[in-house]
Amino acid sequence: MDGKMFCFQCQETAGGKGCTVSGVCGKKPDVAAMQDLLIYVTKGLSCVTTKMRQAGLPVSKDVNHLVTLNLFTTITNANFDRESIIKRIEETLAVTERLLPCVSGGEGLPEAATWKGDVSSFDAKASTVGVLATSDEDVRSLRELIIYGLKGLAAYSKHANALLQDDEEVDAFIQKALSKTLDAGLSVDDLVALTLETGKYGVQGMALLDKANTGAYGNPEATTVNIGVRKNPGILISGHDMKDMEMLLEQTQGTGVDVYTHSEMLPANYYPAFKKYPHFVGNYGNAWWKQKEEFEKFHGPILMTTNCVVIPPDSYKDRLWTTGATGVPGCRHIPGAYGEKKDFSAIIEQAKSCEAPEEIESGTIVGGFAHEQVFALADKIVAAVKSGAIRKFIVMGGCDGRMKSREYYTEFAKRLPKDVVILTAGCAKYKYNKLNLGDIGGIPRVLDAGQCNDSYSLALIALKLKEIFGLDDINKLPLAFNIAWYEQKAVIVLLALLYLGVKNIHVGPTLPAFLSPNVLNVLVKNFGLATIGTVDDDLKLFLGE
Repeated sequence: MDGKMFCFQCQETAGGKGCTVSGVCGKKPDVAAMQDLLIYVTKGLSCVTTKMRQAGLPVSKDVNHLVTLNLFTTITNANFDRESIIKRIEETLAVTERLLPCVSGGEGLPEAATWKGDVSSFDAKASTVGVLATSDEDVRSLRELIIYGLKGLAAYSKHANALLQDDEEVDAFIQKALSKTLDAGLSVDDLVALTLETGKYGVQGMALLDKANTGAYGNPEATTVNIGVRKNPGILISGHDMKDMEMLLEQTQGTGVDVYTHSEMLPANYYPAFKKYPHFVGNYGNAWWKQKEEFEKFHGPILMTTNCVVIPPDSYKDRLWTTGATGVPGCRHIPGAYGEKKDFSAIIEQAKSCEAPEEIESGTIVGGFAHEQVFALADKIVAAVKSGAIRKFIVMGGCDGRMKSREYYTEFAKRLPKDVVILTAGCAKYKYNKLNLGDIGGIPRVLDAGQCNDSYSLALIALKLKEIFGLDDINKLPLAFNIAWYEQKAVIVLLALLYLGVKNIHVGPTLPAFLSPNVLNVLVKNFGLATIGTVDDDLKLFLGE
């Protein structure tokens, strides 16, 4: 697999094997190289911090945040800006060098912790430390599965950190696990155990973010969301960061500029704290991969707070702004550390000079069925299950994407019997959330818990149902998992579900390219992991029809 680069961390990787010339996402080899090197030096820093903790020495929140932000920077469709990634590498090397004296100058640590190259040597070094630097296919597969899970976990942590919420145990685990991916002495069994431990901390990281979001903005509630437009100029905000959403709404008050959400920011509409803003209009558009078409028609500026970014054409590049871990060459970036108030005045001024958004659809959609809202409906749901009005729940969370094969999820949702309820979180819902699927005794047949970041709600709902029905095994519930995946947050969700004991999860539209045949066999044998089939076959499998 020799080529200019090698990356197989997302579902759309070239040929289902790996991108070797240029990323399907738009990532170029020179950017891929710097991302590889950033991961390498972050592993090195993590070796130092792990040894510090073993010696009883404290590790600051700033260092923890540096690690999580580095991981987030390399997640699919987050940062395409080589120069900003180089700055992160330089900062990481400087912090590592500063901390090395705390652990006897790095004695006994791997080379990643002591390497001190400068920018002129970055490309050469990157060529030796990428994914393929691990020659054993199964070890490579497990290391990458762990790293991608850690990237997803870092994303959850980063959003919680933005709301000044931290979990030292999660940070310590992320760094310990990163350091272990450099340990040549770990067996395949050791790496399998570390994979499941990653799932354990995935649950803890999701709980941290859930606490941060609900503590700041209240519990999401059932909400009817407008998908049309008004006549004022607007700003479109996408991504996952609720703190950015809050600051943008505060700063656009009284300016004559409306605010709309896009893609994964849709669930901001469900939080009580945001409903007080009269200029918060609703949601514009669909999943992330439709950006080029929909951003053209919005006319106003777009704020990308996190992944998922599609590299913009020149026609609206001057209207695309980034912040946080996100970066696109040629687009303006709004800085701001955790706890600082970001200055959105420039994007607001640009919005004032733009036309109002062009209407691309009208009407409403309903969401906001996170754990507390569903718990409030628990008696009604249990009665519906006991009466037979609800036969089964199908979890159809996860990601959306460009591949035509993803039409499977629309067709599957359409053809589900009317006594089946869909539980969802993540942009996968855009494949069916605008279908008229009706309700069961007032319970919507699509219960949308929110972002991929809100997948924790689906786990809590499943565990609550297990408790209510007095079951000793979550797999005895009238519940099946038919999940779409795209990037690394979906990986940590999968690992979290495996840790919770969920079996027979179906993943699509394809299985990850980074799973070697032997590793896949372990997951199939121990957990019943499978890929989707045809709609007909899967309806029979899940429902016995």
